[in-house]
Amino acid sequence: MSRIFITGVGMISCIGNSVEENRAALIAGQTGITQLSLFPTKYSGLRPCGEIKIETGALKAKLNAQEKGVTRSSLLGLHAFREAVEDAGLSLEQVGSFDTALIGASTVGGMCLTDELYRDANEKGQGSEYLSSYDCASVDLYLQQRYQMKGIINTINTACSSSANAIMYGARLLRNGYAGRVIAGGTDSLAKFTINGFNALHILSPEQCAPFDKNRQGLNLGEAAAFVVMEKEEDIMEGRKVYAALSGCGNSNDAFHGSSLSEEGDGPYLCMRQALNEAGLGPSDISFINAHGTATENNDLVESRAMIRLFKKPPPFVSTKASTGHTLGAAGGVEAIFSILSLFHQEIYPALHFSHPIEETGLMPSTQYKKTALQHVMSNSFGFGGNCSSLVFSAVHP
Repeated sequence: MSRIFITGVGMISCIGNSVEENRAALIAGQTGITQLSLFPTKYSGLRPCGEIKIETGALKAKLNAQEKGVTRSSLLGLHAFREAVEDAGLSLEQVGSFDTALIGASTVGGMCLTDELYRDANEKGQGSEYLSSYDCASVDLYLQQRYQMKGIINTINTACSSSANAIMYGARLLRNGYAGRVIAGGTDSLAKFTINGFNALHILSPEQCAPFDKNRQGLNLGEAAAFVVMEKEEDIMEGRKVYAALSGCGNSNDAFHGSSLSEEGDGPYLCMRQALNEAGLGPSDISFINAHGTATENNDLVESRAMIRLFKKPPPFVSTKASTGHTLGAAGGVEAIFSILSLFHQEIYPALHFSHPIEETGLMPSTQYKKTALQHVMSNSFGFGGNCSSLVFSAVHP
């Protein structure tokens, strides 16, 4: 079976406006979780978030994106998509060709403009420019039109595992000959709809989040976009940059509860096991895990139990959500790129804000930046409704 290589990466988050800026912040142990300053909500000053400190108008100007109804989600997506395409060295002709697929993911989509749409519905009799931007597919439709893409275009919404599943689906398109290259990832922006909804669930932390800590108080929402370019090994010309191989994927659903995972972590266990099986690896082959680690009471305990169940003694692991916040539909893409960077540069980034292990499991994330030999890295993404996904990336040696 053909190996799937990652040949381009692009990202924007609250800790950086490019992949390299994100990596530098991770190495330095920086967090982008702050009080909101650009986003009008009654929770400003009460619920810190991973806010990208670029106003939407400035993003439009920077990206030359002046189309009516374009959303912040689409702008962030365009920013990361463009970097990934340029990083992979793809021409506009290649991006627009019939054999280039775009598989995107979003949970917020155009919901960030709910207030504007509601206002127009009450004040205008001829519709709203924001109506066509409202559904979660609007981001990928925008990118398709912007780049005149003719290949397969699809959008996945499985909550917080969305962009991990987009990457997984993209790999299947490549392996089955439905695409010659795939650009896959996700984007989500902060929105009142999201902040209010998560606050109603009582899982937003009043402080910077502390994944896997005994005294964790909940998650911090964030906004981000991340895309990877994937190609089959035999289609890559000699001399092209290759970051890593996507060697295994797993998806499961523990079907336990709408917003919680089963106590023993059946879904996380099964998707991690499946990803290992597809990669032809055993638990001892995994060098490092970028954990889902939302810093909620349920997730961190359940994910810890699932890791112990599969690995017995888990390898070093970290949740980078303490740096970026929980970026929802973008999280799987963001953390896949962080995992790829760990492999490419042979390094582990530090867990932030960790002090005391969870009593029931005793697991402790890695809290120091270090250079170390890594061969296979696992990236976990779990979503509401119990949709759980794991990706395994492997180092590609010259």
